[in-house]
Amino acid sequence: MESLIGLVNRIQRACTALGDYGGGNNALSSLWDALPSVAVVGGQSSGKSSVLESIVGRDFLPRGSGIVTRRPLVLQLQQTDKGQQEYAEFGHMPRRKFTDFAQVRREIAEETDRITGRTKMISPVPIHLSIFSPNVVNLTLIDLPGLTKVAVEGQSETIVEDIENMVRAYVEKPNCIILAISPANQDIATSDAIKLAKEVDPSGERTFGVLTKLDLMDKGTNAIDVLEGRALRLQQPWVGIVNRSQADINKNTDMMSARRREQEYFATSPDYGHLASKMGSEYLAKLLSKHLESVIKARIPSITALINKSIDELEAEMDYLGRPIGIDAGAQLYTILELCRAFDKIFKEHLDGGRPGGDRIYGVFDHQLPAALRKLPFDRHLSLQNVRKIVSEADGYQPHLIAPEQGYRRLIEGSLSYFRGPAEASVDAVHFVLKELVRKSVGETQELKRFPTLQTAIANAATEALEKFRDESKKTVTRLVDMESSYLTVDFFRKLPQEIGNPPAMRMEKGGNSAPTKGDKGDKGDKGGSPAPINVDRSAEGHFRRIGSNVSSYVGMVSDTLRSTIPKAVVYCQVRQAKQCLLNYFYMQIGKQEGKQLGVLLDEDPALMEKRLQCAKRLELYKAARDEIDSAAWVR
Repeated sequence: MESLIGLVNRIQRACTALGDYGGGNNALSSLWDALPSVAVVGGQSSGKSSVLESIVGRDFLPRGSGIVTRRPLVLQLQQTDKGQQEYAEFGHMPRRKFTDFAQVRREIAEETDRITGRTKMISPVPIHLSIFSPNVVNLTLIDLPGLTKVAVEGQSETIVEDIENMVRAYVEKPNCIILAISPANQDIATSDAIKLAKEVDPSGERTFGVLTKLDLMDKGTNAIDVLEGRALRLQQPWVGIVNRSQADINKNTDMMSARRREQEYFATSPDYGHLASKMGSEYLAKLLSKHLESVIKARIPSITALINKSIDELEAEMDYLGRPIGIDAGAQLYTILELCRAFDKIFKEHLDGGRPGGDRIYGVFDHQLPAALRKLPFDRHLSLQNVRKIVSEADGYQPHLIAPEQGYRRLIEGSLSYFRGPAEASVDAVHFVLKELVRKSVGETQELKRFPTLQTAIANAATEALEKFRDESKKTVTRLVDMESSYLTVDFFRKLPQEIGNPPAMRMEKGGNSAPTKGDKGDKGDKGGSPAPINVDRSAEGHFRRIGSNVSSYVGMVSDTLRSTIPKAVVYCQVRQAKQCLLNYFYMQIGKQEGKQLGVLLDEDPALMEKRLQCAKRLELYKAARDEIDSAAWVR
């Protein structure tokens, strides 16, 4: 059972090394706060230091006026076999053994100054001191700064409140045992320690009352009512203490001698003789040790539950932050490739529908491209006026006889040139979507967040690859348009009604408005109101309209073809390439780099590295604590 306190001591030391020393000073769950401890609380000059030294049996605490204890002192006592030399160890100097307790006193003062400076300020960061001696019981005590009522020169105006807040942060925890020290020569009702203890532990279940300076009470008075629980009842017993006098301290009176004198005082006292077996610093130490062990044993299930819960949380946090990587080139290259694959997987999920975004590419083909094709200015290009102009220019000085071959070709070529715009716009629209998906995929690849340099490198490499795919895609869709212009579908025109190819004169005769013959009333040469010019104009207009209509039908056929082939080309040149070889060039370049260059890519964010380091240390602490608890015989 004695191993329980030692177990808690080891866990407390590890907690402090990680910055977890309770008092609500850490955002994560505090293991320290879950561990039972004994906090020593008292006002200044209450005899607090003397009680601790009496329990230890050594004179080792700094003394002086004002606030001497300015940092919590976690005093861990460990009983050794009789005959072994006493020594002390500090948590911040784990490999040095102090056998001279005067040096221990100086080191406490110097270590306090290292944190607070040579001021009268306080700090919540504890000092860990372990004392190994055959003259102590297994016990852990936390010596806290003495409660005060007035700030003195050199102290902050808030020092009174600051000290109380620090002390309260320790004693309000349900796992804290309160050792409330009050001088017997003062009214117990004015005790700062008892007042605070009653606030945080109103039932008195966690509070042990200690009365010091019993030998300094006025003659004819005693503290029997307090010690027997009539003046102020606590669920735990009151213990009286007789400290060394200032004269004894000045003369460096041996602590063992002081203990014997204390025992003699109670044994021979007419007031306290009947309580002698339950008085004194030795009895107090044994009482606290036994109680602390029982509390630890009762709290073990809840401590174990907290540890297991914290391990699960820390494991999840480590998975989120990413595990540490190797320092050799092979491990670094493997890590980079794994991160690239993780990014590539997410990018493909966006394209294939596992994640949103790929549907926007379909939107380009199903909405944007058709809308752009509908907006092309064919009505203007194939207007009657423009058709007449182009056909006439194509004929030159000699008008066409049957069908305007060159006119048709120029009209068609001019119309088909408009398809370049929508084709290239489709390429750019898909390129924009792919770039957005790269950006999203980089951000959604959780592991990449650890390495901002690699994150940028992958994004840049992917973007460069997309640029190349876009260029190739533009060349391909432009070729599709050019192919339609370079070779026209002849069968389309051969299947048209033959009459569209007849010359204007023939069509006029067939139209019923033939020119007048000899003998006709209107046959008067160039004289008279012959209607032939009007018929010719109307016939020519119909002729050009039919040419425009035929070209429009052919362009519509080509438009339907391109509406199908442009998406195929874009998917083949851009989307398919992005899925299959987005990072191929990047892989080639990575394979040529050496360890130092790879290390640059894996240069993590310092804040993230520190967070992972602290998380890993904390995880190591909790696992070690769990293993120690599991291996203890009393658990089985």
